[in-house]
Amino acid sequence: VQLQASGGGLVQPGGSLRLSCAASGFTSGYYAIGWFRQAPGKAREFVSLYDWRGDRKYYADSVKGRFTISRDNAKNTLYLQLDSLKPEDTAVYYCAIKLAAGSVSDDSLYRYWGQGTQVTVSS
Repeated sequence: VQLQASGGGLVQPGGSLRLSCAASGFTSGYYAIGWFRQAPGKAREFVSLYDWRGDRKYYADSVKGRFTISRDNAKNTLYLQLDSLKPEDTAVYYCAIKLAAGSVSDDSLYRYWGQGTQVTVSS
């Protein structure tokens, strides 16, 4: 199983990016993929999760109303639309599969972490 995150880059404050997380290796047996991010010198933090069993979407308070998570089932790809970006959104963004029940923000419940994609918000 492999997750490949892409779509990061350098953007000015207020700008937008769309991150992608492509899954390969297996296409069933899981139903929730989440995004985390890690800024330099800081702990990894939860950003968003899509649980498609019940079409449920979760967001950290810091990104609610600015980020949107979605999924293209045919392409086996998860997306994270980042709008109204702020300098504090600068981080490496990772996607991972949530394989155990529990808090969506508990990164110990996730497996198969992708390699991450850098998002830099700066003028």
